[in-house]
Amino acid sequence: MKIVAAGRTDAGVHATGQVVSFASAREFPVDRLPYALNAALPADLSARDGAIVADGFSARFDALARTYVYRILNRPFPSAVAARFAHHVWRPIDIEAARRAAADLVGEHDFAAFCGVRPEHGGTVRTVHAVELRAQDGFVEVRIAGAGFLHRMVRIIVGTLAEIATERRPATDVPRILASGDRREAGYTAPACGLTLVGVRYPDFDSETSH
Repeated sequence: MKIVAAGRTDAGVHATGQVVSFASAREFPVDRLPYALNAALPADLSARDGAIVADGFSARFDALARTYVYRILNRPFPSAVAARFAHHVWRPIDIEAARRAAADLVGEHDFAAFCGVRPEHGGTVRTVHAVELRAQDGFVEVRIAGAGFLHRMVRIIVGTLAEIATERRPATDVPRILASGDRREAGYTAPACGLTLVGVRYPDFDSETSH
């Protein structure tokens, strides 16, 4: 059985809104599918819903948008508890500077400079719908929504915004980085631990809001 996932994630990246599709030759009560899957899945993986879809549906290619959230713990000392789900940045973050820089990422651009390994086919032009930043209780969340993302694109964007927010590069640097097309001009690749795929949107379904 071939399973297709809506979003491919690096090792260490989390997902609360992943969607997978597959074709089965056997009938099975779809409302019982999550229970059957959870009985066989490892403890760190669970299914919460199931549905019958049209023939030819692909969780990956029929998706309209994917939304990721990256969590940063922003304080002088790290947290043993939060380390699995957040990247520790000890320097004070200027969230307004990061927001100004993030605005230059929205829209259709060639994101080659924010790509870890370039795709063999399809090029490096992508559309980012929104980049939002929120600070609360010592954490900074970067929420990024787009039609699709390149290899490590979100993590490189976060690393670049973190450098801007901690005054290691100017807030006006994003257009220059995009124009360069050179990965070396962007910031560091933020660790996988802070990234979560929170939702995948389709014409009549959004996995983020279907909890």
